[in-house]
Amino acid sequence: MRMSCMVGGMWYTARMGAGLFYKRHRRRVENSRERHVSVPKTAKQMERHVKGIANHRRIDILFLIANEEGMSVEEISERLQCNFKTISEHTRRLVHAGLIDKKYKGRTVLQSLSPYGKIFVSFLTTFQHS
Repeated sequence: MRMSCMVGGMWYTARMGAGLFYKRHRRRVENSRERHVSVPKTAKQMERHVKGIANHRRIDILFLIANEEGMSVEEISERLQCNFKTISEHTRRLVHAGLIDKKYKGRTVLQSLSPYGKIFVSFLTTFQHS
């Protein structure tokens, strides 16, 4: 029997009984989980996140999405009373910075905060009130 699976970004193909393959695969996954250690971000990665919030419109977008998850670009532009193309460009930059996630629902694209976006919103809220 020939079996394939992806582990750690690489495909493994084996020719053996399904039980033996399952045991080896499970052991490999468990070992990789034990070795997983949180690696600090590089300066380049941190720069990308910080540049993502380096505009007042983007900060407004982050606060707006934090209050209401799943907003479209049209809804954001109406709330902020700003041009659709401007908001579209700023949300594109926020996605590139890893601060918001896009979810496609038909022809509509809904914006929501990513885990890093939530961290940055809490930081901005603290910074705003200090």
